[in-house]
Amino acid sequence: MLESRLSPNRLLPLLLAALASAQVQAGDFTIELGGFYSQSDSNMQVTNPSTGNNFTLDYESDLQLAENKFLPFVELNYHFNERHNIYFDWKQLHRSAETLALSKPFQIEINDTIYDIKAGGKLNSTLNIDILRLGYGYDVFQGSNYDVGVSLGLHTMFIKMGFEGVIGVCDASELLNNVCGSQAIPRIVDESVTAPLPDIGLYANYEFTPGWELTSHAQYFYIKLDDVKGELVDVKLGIDAQITSSWRMSVAYNYYKVDVDIAQKSAYKDTQVANYNINYSFIGPMLSVSYTF
Repeated sequence: MLESRLSPNRLLPLLLAALASAQVQAGDFTIELGGFYSQSDSNMQVTNPSTGNNFTLDYESDLQLAENKFLPFVELNYHFNERHNIYFDWKQLHRSAETLALSKPFQIEINDTIYDIKAGGKLNSTLNIDILRLGYGYDVFQGSNYDVGVSLGLHTMFIKMGFEGVIGVCDASELLNNVCGSQAIPRIVDESVTAPLPDIGLYANYEFTPGWELTSHAQYFYIKLDDVKGELVDVKLGIDAQITSSWRMSVAYNYYKVDVDIAQKSAYKDTQVANYNINYSFIGPMLSVSYTF
C-alpha cells in the first residue's frame, strides 16, 4: 500500500487532461451524473489492550457508521474514431459518526505510534472511501443499431480513516501492561491509497426503437499482490432514453461490489496495525442523466 499525497481533487484535472489529449478525431464527449443507495460492511483489525489478542472492529456495528447511504457518481466518456472510447468514473462513500460510549477498548498503530482507545468514552469516527476508474473501450462488433465491445481499465481506492476522542498515545516501548500511560485528545488521521489496479470488462448497447437503447456492461477485477488483496464486480443492465438531441436519461439495475483487504506492517511484531477490510456493495436501481456535446 502507498501513502497518498494525492486526492481525488488533484487527480481529476490530470485525468481530464488525459482525455483531452486522446482526441485523435472529433467525437462525442458525454458527462453523466447520477446516484444510488449503497450497503457497506467495513472493518479493521485491532488489538485488545487487556488481553493482547487481535480482534475485528466493525465500523457499522461497533462505531455506528451508516450501513446504507445514498451515493453520488459521475462518469465522463469520450467516444472517438468510431470504435474507440475512453471513460473515467468516480464513486464516493463518506461516513462519520459519534459513539457516546464505546463498548470495546482497542489499540492500533499508525506511522510507528500506538493509539490506545478506551471503552466507555465518546469517540468520533470517520471512514471516507473514493473509488476512481480510468479505462479504454473498443467496439469489437458494430451494426446499424448495436455495438458490442471490450474494456480495460485501472481503478484506485482512496481511504481516509479518522478518530477523535480521549486517546492514549505512546511508543510501543512505553506500553505499561499493554496500556499507554499518557492521555490526550488528538485527532488520528490515516490516509492511504491503493496502487492503480486493473479491471477488464464487456459492454453492449442495442437501440430497439429510435431514441431508446438497452445498455449493459460487466467488469471484473481480482488481484493478490504484496499487502493488497481485492476484488471488484460491476454488472449493470439499463434503459437509456433520449430526451433532446443532447440530453439523455437512464434507469438501470446494478450489482456493484468492491472487497479490498489492505495489510500494513508494524515496526513492533506484537502490535496490531490498522489493517483494513472494506466490503462496499450495491444491488438495486440507479438513476442518471447525461449530456453529450
